[in-house]
Amino acid sequence: MKRIFVGAIAALVIAGANPAAADQDAGAYLAARQAGLANDFAQASQYFAQSLLTDPSNPYLLENAMTSFLALGDVSRAIPVAQSIVDDGYDSQIANLTLMIAAAEAGDWASIFNSLEMGHSVGPLVDGLAKGWAHLGQGDMAEAIASFDQVIATEGMAVYGLTHKAYALASVGDFEGAEAILSGSIPGGMRYSRQSAMAHAQVLSQLGSNDDALQIVDAVFGGQIDPGIDQLRVRLSADQAVAYSAVRSPAQGLADLFHVIAGLIQDDAAKQFTLMYARASVYLWPENTPAVLMTAGLLEELEQYDLANAAYSTIARDDPSFHAAELGRAEVLRAAGRKDAAIEVLEALTRSHPDLPEVYATKGDTLRQAERYDEAVTTYSRALELYDEGHSSRWFVHFTRGISHHKSDDWPGAEADFRASLALRPDHPQVLNYLGYSLVERGEKLDEALGMIETAAAARPDNGAIVDSLGWVYFQLGRYEEAVVHLERAASLEPVDPVINDHLGDALWAVGREIEARFQWQRALSFAPEEEEALRIRDKLQRGLDLVLVDEGFAPIRIASGDD
Repeated sequence: MKRIFVGAIAALVIAGANPAAADQDAGAYLAARQAGLANDFAQASQYFAQSLLTDPSNPYLLENAMTSFLALGDVSRAIPVAQSIVDDGYDSQIANLTLMIAAAEAGDWASIFNSLEMGHSVGPLVDGLAKGWAHLGQGDMAEAIASFDQVIATEGMAVYGLTHKAYALASVGDFEGAEAILSGSIPGGMRYSRQSAMAHAQVLSQLGSNDDALQIVDAVFGGQIDPGIDQLRVRLSADQAVAYSAVRSPAQGLADLFHVIAGLIQDDAAKQFTLMYARASVYLWPENTPAVLMTAGLLEELEQYDLANAAYSTIARDDPSFHAAELGRAEVLRAAGRKDAAIEVLEALTRSHPDLPEVYATKGDTLRQAERYDEAVTTYSRALELYDEGHSSRWFVHFTRGISHHKSDDWPGAEADFRASLALRPDHPQVLNYLGYSLVERGEKLDEALGMIETAAAARPDNGAIVDSLGWVYFQLGRYEEAVVHLERAASLEPVDPVINDHLGDALWAVGREIEARFQWQRALSFAPEEEEALRIRDKLQRGLDLVLVDEGFAPIRIASGDD
């Protein structure tokens, strides 16, 4: 049998040229290849499909057209391509996955059996559980249980087989049977997913054991912030009977499985490959919010911001995770350079969820990045009013509000916030560096600033910005030789940073290494500094640092000027 190898790396990332395809339609093929490398799934799918018009049986083109459609979320167009791959005798895991979800969505359980009998495998775990759910889809609970039991008996698969067997029993109202499995002895202990933990709690509630259900929720989730879990906890605490809604159908069972697999592989596999399983899950269960959020997050990491925005937008307004989706949507809009649109989303969210501090904190961040600093300060202040006194995020909001005060030329407000942040997170390198560097720039409390930056640099010795701050405070204190050592280190860590190269030039000038100083200033100019800094660097290149300092009202550096 011919074979297409589809692994964690090769699912979407195009590995190399295919001469046959290139001969047929070089333009479309090269455009498809480039789009695939850029994760531009819309363009990739278009150009791969175009290439298939002249070479319809090319396995490479078929595979990449299918995976591009699937990554795009256009499953309806991926299905016929997957069918062509199978019909042509090629073995493709993703094609088999695509045809399995097509059959499950249509309720065509016989097709799943036929496909598996022909050897069209997705993988042992998926194949085994799919048989169980397909039997249940045909109304044969006895055969479904037998299939789940086969998975349970397979080494390394017991917990998945037991979980899905419990789902199947609960989905037909056998809560006693489901509870016996979920509370039973599982080798290595029960490994809960979010869904299975909620399912267990709901099953217990249906059996009138809300206290036991609460114990499960608290043990698994603890203080984790999750609107859906919080809503469940509130209802259980009020002794309300919580309906079973975790996995209610065979299609949802398979959707949950694909979401779990995506979670298992996401740290090791390429994001494009993980996305295949996340998309499969959402296709079978569009209302499964965790799978939708995972899909949107993967698209965001792949820098496909429009697709991520579209995925986040599918989450309903009455969903407990709506605000999380809107926060994600605002972030992808910001990342795409649409800051005003992101701010509009967040403003709407402050109206619909006026008591959520993280909404105001995120809005403050976006306003700050848009350089609307006064508005950011007001928004951060509202976040601080809403956060509990002991909340772990308060230090960061003080820090970011301090930055906004600083950018607004309100130094007293900035310093107060930085010190409030340090009171909550003593010795945090990021805060120490910002406050210490700001004090150095202002020429204030230099000894204290030095101590702050030394502490930050000890904690983050490979952070170029912090090492630069340490060198610069030595420079301001007149300890030029020490300044050069640290600034050379900073420039090696951040070689294309214009500020660091400019600082190193000043320090080299101060110790009499004028030719090297001019070289560093020239390098700084090549890295596009801000215009005001660029003008000052050009002045230093023309006249030297000492005369620039004199014009600015400072004393010249005597070592560099030759005046001992």
